[in-house]
Amino acid sequence: MAPSVARMSVGLPMCISFLLICLSPRASAAVEDGPLENGDFEKIPAGGFPSAGMGEGLSTIPGWEANGTVEVVRSGQRQGGMILVVPHAEHAVRLGNEAGVSQSLAVEKGASYAVTFSAARTCAQLESLNVSVTGAASQTVDLQTLYSVEGWDSYAWAFRAGNAAGDGETVKLAFTNPGMEEDPTCGPIIDNIAIKKLFLPDRAEDNMVVNGDLEEGPWMFKDAALGVLLPTNLDEETSSLPGWIVESNRAVRYIDSDHYTVPQGRRAIELLSGKEGIISQMVETKPEKQYSLVFAMGSAGDSCQPPLAVMAFAGDQAQGFHFAPIGNSTSLYANLSFIARAERTRVAFYSVYYNTRSDDHSSLCGPVVDDIKVLGVSMAATMVEGLVVMSLGILVALLVLA
Repeated sequence: MAPSVARMSVGLPMCISFLLICLSPRASAAVEDGPLENGDFEKIPAGGFPSAGMGEGLSTIPGWEANGTVEVVRSGQRQGGMILVVPHAEHAVRLGNEAGVSQSLAVEKGASYAVTFSAARTCAQLESLNVSVTGAASQTVDLQTLYSVEGWDSYAWAFRAGNAAGDGETVKLAFTNPGMEEDPTCGPIIDNIAIKKLFLPDRAEDNMVVNGDLEEGPWMFKDAALGVLLPTNLDEETSSLPGWIVESNRAVRYIDSDHYTVPQGRRAIELLSGKEGIISQMVETKPEKQYSLVFAMGSAGDSCQPPLAVMAFAGDQAQGFHFAPIGNSTSLYANLSFIARAERTRVAFYSVYYNTRSDDHSSLCGPVVDDIKVLGVSMAATMVEGLVVMSLGILVALLVLA
């Protein structure tokens, strides 16, 4: 009996310690990729949704806390002569002056995350939305520009979790209306919030560009027919499109092959707003060595009015490329040669024209870029030769069919 008692006396503290670790907030599993808890605001609290603002303090929105005047709005709800826009399903949340909603998330320390959300403005032209994470960063997204005729857009914003002790940490994700409108019923509407852990892809041995195929990016909902806008972001360490930055004052659109025509793989970038929508990356190069910037460009298949053209930059070289499809093709490859002048060279792209869709003459659109590579001259020559042969083969086949 004695040995058994001894084992129990030693094992009990170990069990208690194990239980304490398990119950510790830091031991909780990091948030999984996908929609946040009640990220679509469809869960109905006890007693139903209130019909007016919730006022100060904790709200009754399951999974969320609210500060200030926060209102749950319904699809088709009217305010004066205006119908409020609900991006997804039946409910969304409107934030009054300096009001906000927040949710605590368990994250992995040092990891990067992208938050995808839908937003719409109501009655004020200069509405904006501040997105922040405690201990990380914040960004104010301007909602003045509507990129689609639907009256709302989806956006992505990225942050890097802090380096707190332990295996993980808890942060608070917050959405706040920083405005002070005379009409307190004005304010941005938010809906459909999701998160995704980001990874920086390894650079291919023969390609200087990181994430050149644009496959790594923010969460996209299966019904995200409008794509996801990537607003201005000059910090490559916290980019929702790893490896790239958006260095202009307008957004670019991250698109998928489920809803758009994509040259290669499942993801691509649609350049919007002419010179106001630029993506760029600093790539590693050897000074005085000759390189070629090779990329796919084309049409997204979203009724974008031609002409479509991309301005490409590589170091001190720049050239415009017009999209002239062969037969029924929706993309082609372009090539820009340059000599590197430093150990890092900037490559960048923007749309030459300010395009809109032909079916509504309002939604912004533009050329698509994808499969971006910076190659040594010999490697680039081999690749371009292969692409030319492939294009000629397609042309011959089309002529034969004709």
